[in-house]
Amino acid sequence: MTTASVAVPAAGIRTKLNRQQIAGFWAAWAGWMLDGMDSVIYALVLAPALTELLPRSGMDASPAHIGFVGSVMFAVFLAGWGFSFLWGPIADRFGRTRALAATILVYALFTGAAAFATNVWQLGTFRFLAGVGVGGEWAMAGTYVAEAWPEDRRKTGAGYLQTGYYFGFFIAAALNYTVGAHFGWRAMFVCGFIPVIVSVLTLSRVKEPPRWRAHEAEAKRTRPLAEIFSPKYRKRTVVNSILLTVAIIGLWAGAVYEPAAITTLAKKAGMLPAAAAKMVSFGTGVLSIGTILGCICLPPMAERFGRKSTVALYFAGMMITIPLAFGWAFYRDNGLMPFIVILFFMGFAGGSFAAFSLWLPEQYETRVRATAFAFATSVGRFVGAGVNFLLGGLVLRMGTLGTPVALTAIAFGVGILVVPFAIETTGQRLPE
Repeated sequence: MTTASVAVPAAGIRTKLNRQQIAGFWAAWAGWMLDGMDSVIYALVLAPALTELLPRSGMDASPAHIGFVGSVMFAVFLAGWGFSFLWGPIADRFGRTRALAATILVYALFTGAAAFATNVWQLGTFRFLAGVGVGGEWAMAGTYVAEAWPEDRRKTGAGYLQTGYYFGFFIAAALNYTVGAHFGWRAMFVCGFIPVIVSVLTLSRVKEPPRWRAHEAEAKRTRPLAEIFSPKYRKRTVVNSILLTVAIIGLWAGAVYEPAAITTLAKKAGMLPAAAAKMVSFGTGVLSIGTILGCICLPPMAERFGRKSTVALYFAGMMITIPLAFGWAFYRDNGLMPFIVILFFMGFAGGSFAAFSLWLPEQYETRVRATAFAFATSVGRFVGAGVNFLLGGLVLRMGTLGTPVALTAIAFGVGILVVPFAIETTGQRLPE
């Protein structure tokens, strides 16, 4: 078996990144940032888009029905994300940068296409197909950075990479504050065409990581989906899938309903629609800043306290802040400011996703790494889709979104119980 040589720097000296590693990181980061932008665009334009499209589809556009259909539509989007497991074998067989460019191209095209939807069925179809691209990007980007960056810097790189997604939240909020406020929800989706440029640049300028090239022939003889369930990998694949499921259920339930919750609280505070829309953008920005800081802080914490303890700590943060935001602040007469303050801490705890960007690649060999990463994220997204269907039904039945979303905190309690069964990889090198 061919192996890639890895230079070991002197103690206290970090390996200098070369041009390819820098260019590749920024391509992966930009793709992940635009991924986050794409995901939040829907949450931000949910109410105006469905207000227009539901009557055209022969449906009632009452607030409760908008909440229900919005949950169903987001579940459809998450189901598209779930097909990210298809990208893993493609990346293991044909290369990381080719697969990364393809995921960006897919989600960009279909996000832009959503701007031309004339009914909810078309919107749902475009969101599903965009989700297929969005779902694959994280696994492709995370695998690329883990393999391309030197051993002494890849863990920090994983934390930096994850910030891209939440910078996308911030950019989506800024677009909503400007483009959305002046030109409407369709213009927001048109902005989704921007990642096509990133896709082209990724494919043309970024080379495959030497580590993957060293194992290319071996990877083409491997059946990666079968191998990640071999006796060697079965337990860790199952545990990783459960932990990703927990993270996706809780964080996405909060993120998708955060704009609607702020809108409700702003109206309760007597704000006009335009002011409420700006408050939504502000709240999304607060959530994004908190999460970016959580992502940056996670790698050094994971090195000091271990992967398992750090993930459990971040999960505990989510288990506390979600009920505080949606079960307490949401029902207060003056709950707008407390809700937004809690969003910062909820965002910080949501930085747990950075743990998986550095932890999952450490658990698998190069020939199956992308497949394992993509599969673990797929399971969580399929389950998350089901949970969003359930949430939509609860919101419709209870006539409120606060309590149903607050209940998703239970998932993090389950996650804390599962963490001890995971594999601790702190201090270990990335497997060949």
